[in-house]
Amino acid sequence: MRIRLRRDWDSCRDSATQLAEIVICRSFVTNNTFTVQTSKHPTFDLSDLLDRWNALKLEVDSKLEECLRRRTADCPERLREAMRYSLLAPGKRLRPILCLLSAEALECSPSIAIHNAAALEMIHCYSLIHDDLPAMDDDDLRRGRPTCHIQFDEATAILAGDGLQALAFETILADTNNSTIAARSCLVLAKAAGAEGMVGGQVDDLQAEKTGGDATFLHAIHARKTGALIRASVVLGGIAANADSQQLEKLANYGDCVGIAFQIVDDLLDVEGSSKNTGKRTGKDQQRGKLTFPGIYGVQSSRERAEQFVEQAISNVDAFGPAARPLKQLARYITARSH
Repeated sequence: MRIRLRRDWDSCRDSATQLAEIVICRSFVTNNTFTVQTSKHPTFDLSDLLDRWNALKLEVDSKLEECLRRRTADCPERLREAMRYSLLAPGKRLRPILCLLSAEALECSPSIAIHNAAALEMIHCYSLIHDDLPAMDDDDLRRGRPTCHIQFDEATAILAGDGLQALAFETILADTNNSTIAARSCLVLAKAAGAEGMVGGQVDDLQAEKTGGDATFLHAIHARKTGALIRASVVLGGIAANADSQQLEKLANYGDCVGIAFQIVDDLLDVEGSSKNTGKRTGKDQQRGKLTFPGIYGVQSSRERAEQFVEQAISNVDAFGPAARPLKQLARYITARSH
């Protein structure tokens, strides 16, 4: 029995490692000149997407609420309050929505991916709490409210982020019935969130404030800091739906393009947006000397690049047919958003 279990784990580990390589171990540094042509894809009406998005957000928020209730009952009250304050703050829930819509694109019920979706939001929220700290981006406003360290204190904020990070993996492992899917999901999420992904991107982002950088470094930063978790979001939806390697590759390519388009628009909103719409301070990137797309390419060229990445994203999920329409609509939303 012990030998059989070892073989089963080895097989699961090997397949998970291959999936992690799809998500992280890839070169995505694009700084070539772009030519924006007339789209071969229709301009989607986003109204039905927003209705669907709001319905899925309710499901995600319900799952997050359940996880906090069931799995933090015995933790210190102040810690639970800080975790709850940040995790259930108003937000787009972009990453869990991407996860659920990816499962749907493979003609599966989004509910099969709800554990992965919740875990993604927990990891994202933990990263926001830590990014906002004085030692990092030093922000006092997030999602229209005081940041966690302002509302509580720095130590509590750090520990709330730590708690959410652990809770993400606990949620996948405790709530996913299929052990192979749970193991694959955890490894992909860990790789995307860790030193080779989001955390490494944050380190490079902070370093760029001191040393500057070029277009290649800019793309490398955000392929890690923003892109890795967005890429993982669509892949985790595919894993929950038992996607094959070719389907996962298409989803990963879609996630690459959506991730970089999202970051470009984020940079543009910091230049052109308002705190009222974005829910966070604007104009801070230039003040801190951050490496940004408008800073490297200018506003108009950055906007054109975002449009081009959206086109590429949509092309990558054409093969999934009508079931991928919400993913295509979401890609369009990326450049249309004001927050």
